[in-house]
Amino acid sequence: MRRERAYLRMLDASAKAQWNVAMILEAKAVEAEKVRAWLLNHVTADVFAEHQDQLKSAMQVHDQLVEVIDGLAKLNSGMTHVLKAALRQVDEMGGGSNGLDNMLGGNFDMGVRPQ
Repeated sequence: MRRERAYLRMLDASAKAQWNVAMILEAKAVEAEKVRAWLLNHVTADVFAEHQDQLKSAMQVHDQLVEVIDGLAKLNSGMTHVLKAALRQVDEMGGGSNGLDNMLGGNFDMGVRPQ
């Protein structure tokens, strides 16, 4: 397999992974909204005997959210490394859009329109 083909497959895999992450984030947003509504209605000061218990419960929810955000940041970092490797390859092939055109076998429209 030629190097260009390998990089194209790598970019395709990265695009598919990004799509899947977008779907996960959409599902997480819906889930977070449901959790928020539940917390507002059920986790009140009346439910807990002591303020310390209420604080502990809120911290558990907070820790879970921090873990999700940390995982997404690590995933984003991995995707960034893949794209940097592909862009480095494009620069080595001739730089600029010509390198990208050569790698993809023709004109490549990035969707950017002049203003």
